[in-house]
Amino acid sequence: MKKIAVVFPGQGSQEVGMGRAMYEAYPSVKELFDRADEGLGYSLTSLMFEGPAEELTKTENAQPALLLNSIAIQQVLTEEGITPDMTAGHSLGEYSALTAAGALDPLEAVQLVHIRGKLMEEAYPTGKGTMAAVLGLSQEEIEDVLTGFDGGKAVDLANINCPGQIVISGTKEGVEEASGQLKEKGAKRVLPLNVSGPFHSRLMEPASEEFAGHLDARTIRDASIPVYANVSAEAVTEAETIERLLVEQLYSPVRFQQILEAFVEEEVDAIVEVGQGKVLSGLVRKVQRRMKTFSVQDPDSLKDFVKWYKEEA
Repeated sequence: MKKIAVVFPGQGSQEVGMGRAMYEAYPSVKELFDRADEGLGYSLTSLMFEGPAEELTKTENAQPALLLNSIAIQQVLTEEGITPDMTAGHSLGEYSALTAAGALDPLEAVQLVHIRGKLMEEAYPTGKGTMAAVLGLSQEEIEDVLTGFDGGKAVDLANINCPGQIVISGTKEGVEEASGQLKEKGAKRVLPLNVSGPFHSRLMEPASEEFAGHLDARTIRDASIPVYANVSAEAVTEAETIERLLVEQLYSPVRFQQILEAFVEEEVDAIVEVGQGKVLSGLVRKVQRRMKTFSVQDPDSLKDFVKWYKEEA
């Protein structure tokens, strides 16, 4: 049997039309989408299929849309008899990973990330916080520059994605000033991101405190397979640890490069991106270009992966 790690995308991968082909091809996907709409009290499905893009991109909509799409595809893979040996997700994607591992109920997870998205939107005044991708500098070089960025100019590491691609997050003034210094330090490019807030920075701590109460009200179970946490880049299965790390995740950097390196060390046969887009597959190739990858996001790509998985080694 082949050994696979499944990874789930985070915010930014959303696209109008996402999920429609799977919805039309698999009755179990349609049922899950319909039940999610009922639980949310509005048609997330219509928003995913028809837009408008501006509405789908709002954090409170993008997060449940991406999660619902990912877990629906994983549900079909499960029906095909395919279970990951280990899993992880990028930021929001960690909730998809936990759902795939049985730690979260699918419909509860959709509602939970809808709330998470709202709290993240409200945590910091609109337009006052931002994020930027730094290309071509090491983590240590960026940390050297960010030392001293505090108070009204607070800036933190947000996403450690792959060698030479790290995202910073903080106040708009701080990120703009840090961007100039990072270019002077030798960054190839510093690209402002089209986001609504300073996610995965210390400025999200007020949101994390309120979100902790919502997590407490939900049932979190032990994971049936190892889930590599964003905060620690280590495998976790215990419900208590999972809950604590989900609170910390809101204001801590996503250590995705370390997670991918851990998967490589585990000698998996492939890393499979389940959900919208191919962003994470690209990061895998930056970490280990010889690693076999799949992007499963529609019936055709799902069938291709299932065929490979079930072939005799």
